Amino acid sequence: MKTYRIILGLLWMGFVIYALLLAPPDDPATLELIKNLSLGQWQGVNPSVVSLFNLMGVWPAVYSCILLTDGHNQWVKAWPFVVASFGLGAFALLPYLILRSPNDTVIGDPDWVLRITNSRWIAGVLLMITVGLGAYGFSQGDWGNFTLQWQTNRFIHVMGLDFCLLALLFSVLVPDDLIRRKTRQGIWLRAIAAIPLLGAILYLLFRPPLTQDQ
Repeated sequence: MKTYRIILGLLWMGFVIYALLLAPPDDPATLELIKNLSLGQWQGVNPSVVSLFNLMGVWPAVYSCILLTDGHNQWVKAWPFVVASFGLGAFALLPYLILRSPNDTVIGDPDWVLRITNSRWIAGVLLMITVGLGAYGFSQGDWGNFTLQWQTNRFIHVMGLDFCLLALLFSVLVPDDLIRRKTRQGIWLRAIAAIPLLGAILYLLFRPPLTQDQ
């Protein structure tokens, strides 16, 4: 466990250092871009950037469906990191992964938050949003322009790397989640969960219900 925490700690430090010092320079128009993306004023913005920005809001919702259960019996609460991840992505979630301990049980009846985040309808809504955003970005986006912006704009560059890192880290939480659910379908569910975002949502959709320890 100590080695695991060291690896994640080095990954977090490396990502922070890269984002601050080694990523492409800031674009003076970044704040205006973020404001327009947040307010839905997408005229003149590359649809692939719009899609990525909104999918970065889906990722924290996906993580909340597994982290809030994982954090139920942890000494460190998961919810502050989940809330922060809606603005900071993996920058906020990695510290929780570093501090958490293996946790494969849920004691007693799940509260209303756990019942919501473990429901299949949440996964279904996230799946529809993701498919819609993905189709919009791929069909309408200018990928040549996106590649150029990724190479020259710090915000878009780091956002793209953040997406990839969130996809990589999701699998870290799956083994304990499967044990909590006492399932024999672990192999194919782990394989599905390793697919970036879409697979993570399908994992939430097909995983068995929680098993409570009374």
